[in-house]
Amino acid sequence: MDSHDSHPPTPDAPHADPDAGTPALTADDTNLGMLAHLLGAFTGFVGPLIIWAVKKDQSVFIATESREALNFQITIVLGFLVLGVATCLTFGLAGVLFPLLLIYSLVFSIIAALKAKDGVPYRYPLTIRLVK
Repeated sequence: MDSHDSHPPTPDAPHADPDAGTPALTADDTNLGMLAHLLGAFTGFVGPLIIWAVKKDQSVFIATESREALNFQITIVLGFLVLGVATCLTFGLAGVLFPLLLIYSLVFSIIAALKAKDGVPYRYPLTIRLVK
């Protein structure tokens, strides 16, 4: 066997190694991970917060994905607040950035949901991780 064929298991591997003694991801795990990201796109931080609070002890994957979605949506809310203040201070000029932030949130939430559906952990770019 070539040394390139063997890879050490990583903690963020999408599917667990049966030899490592960690459980494999279930369809419920990936569906709830995906749902946390999608709900974030439509409910802000409320959807991911509910999934994280209720299901975080069920699966490490669900806890990780819902926490990541929660942190991203909190960051988006903070971005909207900053834009609101900037809009007031610039007499509306910063207001053109609101749709861009909304599109940014939607695009990355969809990307994260697709990754979660495949069992791949996703980390959003430019996210303040307040919830540990």
